[in-house]
This record gives sequence, structure tokens and C-alpha cells, in this order.
Amino acid sequence: QVQLVESGGGSVQAGGSLRLSCAASAPYNYYCLAWFRQAPGKEREGVARIYTGGGSIYYHDSVKGRFTISRDNAKNTMYLQMNSLKAEDTAVYYCAAGRSFVCDENGLNPVLYTYWGQGTQVTVSS
Repeated sequence: QVQLVESGGGSVQAGGSLRLSCAASAPYNYYCLAWFRQAPGKEREGVARIYTGGGSIYYHDSVKGRFTISRDNAKNTMYLQMNSLKAEDTAVYYCAAGRSFVCDENGLNPVLYTYWGQGTQVTVSS
């Protein structure tokens, strides 16, 4: 069982930056890690994913060039650097972990991820 805890959310003006962190309770070698977000009244949406074994980084088109996903396996922590934030980025952001094969999928399907954090709110004002 892996427990995930997000941090780093907050309120920022459009154009600003935030960095989210996702700390795991146990080593997450060879996991597929991802960030999802859910805005009020909308379905959960995949933002980015990364394979802890290296490579296989994927971004949703809406965040390409603005968000950067990374991980520090020694700290069992994943990050999401969010730059040039827009009002439409406002949502609760969740980190998730799944088996390694999940990173082979084309896209980000929340059903395939086993472990989830509790979420952290990101609010971008225009």
C-alpha cells in the first residue's frame, strides 16, 4: 500500500507559478506516476505522467510548454512545476500512482491508477 500526500497548492494570479509536490510513504520504484486535476462540475482530467524508471513523460496538450513533471526517487517525491498559469488551470490537483505498464498507455486514464492523494487546491485568478 502506497500513501500519497500532495502539497504546494494555493492561490496565484494569472501568469504566475506554483510547484506541487507529491510525497509517497514508501519507495515507488517502477511505478507510473501522474497528476490529474478536477475543476467544479467537470470530470477528472489527466495533466501529466512520468515513469519512475526513467523516460516516458507525457503531457496533456493544454499544459505542454507550461508544466513540467519530474521525480526524485531518492526522496520518493514527484513534482509538478506550473508556469504561466491560466484561470482555466483552477482545479483540485491529485497525484496518482499505478503499475509500470500504465505508462505504456496513450493518454491518462484515471481508472488505471491504483493509489491517489487527497488533492490540493490550485486557484488562478485572472
